[in-house]
Amino acid sequence: MTFQTQEQYQFIESILFENLGHHPEVLDFQFFYGGNFNLAVKVKVAEGDYFIKWNQGDHDGMFESEAKSLQTLRDKDVLSIPEVINYGKILDKEYLMIEFLTASYKQENYWQDFGQKLAKLHTHTHHSHGLDFNNYIGALRQNNEWMEDGVQFFIEKRLKVQAGLALYDRKISQELYDKFQTLFEKIPNLIPNEKPALLHGDLWSGNVMTDSKGLVALVDPACYYGLREAELAFTTMFGGFEPVFYEAYHEVYPIENGFGDRIPLYNLYPLMVHVNLFGGGYLDAVEKILKKY
Repeated sequence: MTFQTQEQYQFIESILFENLGHHPEVLDFQFFYGGNFNLAVKVKVAEGDYFIKWNQGDHDGMFESEAKSLQTLRDKDVLSIPEVINYGKILDKEYLMIEFLTASYKQENYWQDFGQKLAKLHTHTHHSHGLDFNNYIGALRQNNEWMEDGVQFFIEKRLKVQAGLALYDRKISQELYDKFQTLFEKIPNLIPNEKPALLHGDLWSGNVMTDSKGLVALVDPACYYGLREAELAFTTMFGGFEPVFYEAYHEVYPIENGFGDRIPLYNLYPLMVHVNLFGGGYLDAVEKILKKY
């Protein structure tokens, strides 16, 4: 081991001791890709297999909010979600320790089952849009302050925040920002104002896994109660899901006609998140959407 790896190994040992009450024999220790801002490992001990990740930057409360998001989804008992063991801070590093999900081969009905389960998750509703805690999407804070109007929540707490941040950091021009302002006035007439639905919040293929039964499991949520079409639109990015997924979803919880035309509007949010996190490579897509409207 290099010194860095030895140091990290000792850090993991400290986490295990804090949560198991003793220094267990580590049977397997494997580094994983933990996202763009985190480090992660799989640790196998006699008590079980655990996934531990910790961040390298200033993201206070990230893992606490992720733990709460995971528990929010687990409480609905619809989808396979890893159990939260604990979160905390050791040596000035925040960490999250969760159950490690062992994957199996996908069952033949994997995508159909996924679509049905997501639809069932979305039937869980609330009197307002938002959540009783804020969280993160990637390394960006996500404001979940309650609002009764779902379309206004999408505009105020999602699109306006990202557009304003991009302008402040000079990642978009004033001209492009002004186009967002024009669009905000039109959006209430372009998307349906449905009742709040419990969303995973960051539902793309990288956060979708297979559990030990060969069915879907979800990780890295940024959940809140919001417009369910925004979640379905998000799934079409970065490769998208199988057509049977959408068919199965629609059978359980039909969506309004014209959804395909609304997808670009919803995906302005994840696109702008990527602009703010990674730079201008996603701006072309944003500009095309704004030009259309």
